[in-house]
Order: sequence, then C-alpha cells, then structure tokens
Amino acid sequence: MISSKAEYKAYLLADKKALNIGNGKLMWAKQLIAPDYIWKFQKGLRKLEYYKNCRKDILGKVYYALIKLRHRKLALKLGFSIPENVFGPGLSIAHYGTIVVNSRARVGKNCRIHVCTNIGASGGSLEAPIIGDNVYIAPGVKIFGNIQIGNNIAIAANSSVGKTFIEENILIAGSPAKRIKEVEIKKLIPHAN
Repeated sequence: MISSKAEYKAYLLADKKALNIGNGKLMWAKQLIAPDYIWKFQKGLRKLEYYKNCRKDILGKVYYALIKLRHRKLALKLGFSIPENVFGPGLSIAHYGTIVVNSRARVGKNCRIHVCTNIGASGGSLEAPIIGDNVYIAPGVKIFGNIQIGNNIAIAANSSVGKTFIEENILIAGSPAKRIKEVEIKKLIPHAN
C-alpha cells in the first residue's frame, strides 16, 4: 500500500518495468499518437492510491474525487473493476477486457494478470483471497473465497481456485484447481525478482 510520495514513484517505476515501457525522451509523443490505455489506467490507479492514503487535506480529498471520476470512465472503457490498494508494485495487466477484483483481496508484487479474471469473495463471505508475490494469472481464472496463494505460482487458463496453495514454484490448473507441476516463474514474469 502506497504510504508516501517516494513509494508512489517506486510503484510507478515497478509498473512501468512490468509493462515493458521504455524511458525515451519522446515517450510523451508516442503516448500522444498511440496512447497505451493500460499504462494510463495503472498510472491513474497509483495516483488514486497515493491521494487516498497520503493526502488527508481538503484539497487532496477534492482532487481524489475528481481523478476518481476520470479513472472510473477509463476503467469502464477497458472493462476493469480494480479498486485501490489491492495490488503491490510491478502490476502487469496484459490486455483490455473484463477483470473484476474484490476490494478486500490483496495481491503481492509482480503480478501478471490476463483478461476474464475474477478475484473475489465466495458464498456471502466478506473474506477475499490473499495472493503472494510473482503470481501469473492466465486468462479466464477465477480465484474465490478465504484462501491464500503463495509466491511464485502460475495459474493456468480457465482454472477455478477455491482452496489454498502455499507451495512455491508450481503450476496449478483445472476446475477445481490442483497442483500440476513445478514451474520457473521467471519464464512467465520476466521482471520477477
């Protein structure tokens, strides 16, 4: 969770690295001609987190409300329902499309997430999943309930994860999900450390 201006900048740098966005001098021109809406969404998300967590003054609250409206429009356009303070640094949203995340979920650093993914509570419970660092979430994955997903885990496409997986460096798949094999997460998330 972002708690200072320095942390806000560190989150932005980690997200930029995760999305493989360069630091060229003409970056602003490229964004003007062919905008990267996922990067724009993630920058807005981090800005919302900064203003929500760090700016408690009246001007900060007013600005937070204004950027939240603008951010919500972009989220609807892209199909994302991702609340503030859920994802750690290094978030990489792979494509436009439906992604729904419960506000009580927590996801560690360096998460790569694909379309048609749902991370939420189950059966009227308020508890949502807690997901570790360096987790690859393929298209169509459903993660639900009061569960934990450990570090360095890949979840295969169209899997339904409703139980805890703590073992590291594994691939889980299926409906219901089960351990399939060991996996080298650096091959799926190159920026993972």
